[in-house]
Amino acid sequence: MTPEELTGRARSHIAELSDPPCALHSQVIAPFASLRRAAALEGFDIVAASGFRDFARQLAIWNGKFRGTIPLHDASGRPLEASRLAPAQRIDAILTWSALPGASRHHWGTDLDLIDRRAIPTDYRVRLVADEFVAPGPFAPLAAWLERHALRFGFFRPYRGIVSGVSAEPWHYSFAPIAEPARRRLSAGLLRATLSAADLAGKQQVLERIEELHARYVAGIDWP
Repeated sequence: MTPEELTGRARSHIAELSDPPCALHSQVIAPFASLRRAAALEGFDIVAASGFRDFARQLAIWNGKFRGTIPLHDASGRPLEASRLAPAQRIDAILTWSALPGASRHHWGTDLDLIDRRAIPTDYRVRLVADEFVAPGPFAPLAAWLERHALRFGFFRPYRGIVSGVSAEPWHYSFAPIAEPARRRLSAGLLRATLSAADLAGKQQVLERIEELHARYVAGIDWP
């Protein structure tokens, strides 16, 4: 991937799926289709609640959380009031659940937030929270199936709350054959250069800590 593709500023590596609607790295489409077919045999209809996300979208999420216009939560899911937190505390709180613009794995088109479309109750709003993926949550059976089978299709969970500073996300799966080379290429220097040119809330504080943040939230992931 080019530096622009790695940081979500280009989408030349991305292809669009119509069914289920999703934008993914062109080389992830076939493995994802294989995963879906295998899951369908067990009664699951796997769809991506989120696939590719560009830099502009990630920047809007970051700025909204930093400025308090988008809800901010601690590691336990409890709401936080951004205005009551010092900039460094806001940064850490955001990174518990959301990536820095330019550092999101969703920029690569290799990472998906997976749910079971057949398990969604009528008039239910999917929240992508841990309770939905353990019994009696609607996606608990899918979560258990993915734990057993996803890796043979190349997909793994990068965020288990062990090594990475990101909280455990049982819905977030990554296609390792492409995501791992991308992770190794996304250096702290490239991230610094990308963010230096962006209208990023809290930019000074982020750039002062970029090596630390890169090590904890970008380079540090959880392997199976």
